[in-house]
Amino acid sequence: MVEALILVIFPFCMVYAAVSDMITMTIANRVSVLLVATFLVVAPLTGMPVAMLGMHVMAAAAVLCVTFALFALGTMGGGDAKLLAATALWMGFGMPLAEYVVVGAVWGGMLTLLILAYRNSPISDVTGNFVLLRNFADRRVGIPYGIALGAAGLMVFPSSPMGAWAIQSLVR
Repeated sequence: MVEALILVIFPFCMVYAAVSDMITMTIANRVSVLLVATFLVVAPLTGMPVAMLGMHVMAAAAVLCVTFALFALGTMGGGDAKLLAATALWMGFGMPLAEYVVVGAVWGGMLTLLILAYRNSPISDVTGNFVLLRNFADRRVGIPYGIALGAAGLMVFPSSPMGAWAIQSLVR
């Protein structure tokens, strides 16, 4: 049952955040709240030591401080900042978090270049009214970075402490 929660909730939240950001340019607070609440309930059930749980909370707090500063400077959306912090809670300090940040940055850079190229192409005038492409075509809005964050989260999740625990539990 715990494995199912881990293997369903985290991927669902990543996909939901990506699709929501693509369509509405927002990531609802309930996504980050669900990620945090699920982690805090499930982590002790996996046998995670209290000290390690504390390190995961510290990782989330550190990421939230950095992303909140970026939000205050106007370089990042609030939903993106909260999603990054909630995902950091699942990753903890270490390589999974570093990998998540790097993969998210690479995906985000590629997404930004693709959207800018699309916005400057004549095809955006024709396809810009399609609901899935509307925000990609609109030059007045930012980049829906939740797409990159969701994709990165899904890619790194199997190597995260919670993802690895759930997969190992199912293999036994």
